[in-house]
Amino acid sequence: LAHLVSFAFGNIHRKEENTRLKEALGLGERLILVSRSMKEIRARIEKVARHDATVLLTGESGVGKELAARELHRLSPRHDGPFIAVNCAAIPDTLLESELFGYAPQSAIAGADPAGRAGRFEQAHNGTLFLDEIAEMKHELQAKLLRVLQDKRIDRLNDTISRDIDCRIVVATNQDLEERVAAGAFR
Repeated sequence: LAHLVSFAFGNIHRKEENTRLKEALGLGERLILVSRSMKEIRARIEKVARHDATVLLTGESGVGKELAARELHRLSPRHDGPFIAVNCAAIPDTLLESELFGYAPQSAIAGADPAGRAGRFEQAHNGTLFLDEIAEMKHELQAKLLRVLQDKRIDRLNDTISRDIDCRIVVATNQDLEERVAAGAFR
C-alpha cells in the first residue's frame, strides 16, 4: 500500500511540475505548429474563430479535433466564456438528452437532483460547446439539436419554460456526414 501511495504522489508531483512548466513557457493547451499543412489548418482556425458560426470538424480519430475546437474557442471573442466538451459516443443515448439539455426541478427522472440541473448548453452560455462524435447521436436528439441551432433556445427535460442560450457550437466526427445524410442516417 505504501508503494502505491508513493507512486501516486510521484505522479501528482510530475503532473504539477508539467503544468508549471507549460504555464512558464506559455504553452498551456495551445497548438504548436511546425509543418506547412498544420500552419494552413491554423490559418483556417484563425479565420473561422472571428465569426460566430457553427463549425464542423472532420478527420480520423486521434488527429486533434478537440484541440482544434479548443483553439477555435481560445481565438474567438468568446474566449473568456466556458469551453464545454461532450463526447456524444461516450454517454448512453438515454442520458445524453438530459446531459445536453438538463432537466426541470422536481423531475421524475431516477436519481435526478430535486432542484433540477442545467445542461451543457446552459453551462456553455457565452462560451463554446464542443460536441464530439456527433454522428453517434440518435435521430430524435438530432432534431432537438437542429432546433437549438435555429432558435437558440433549449427546453430542459420535463420543463415548460424555454431558455435562451448563447453559445457557439462546434461539432466533430470521423464519419462522412454527407454520406450518412444521403443514406437518411443523419439530419
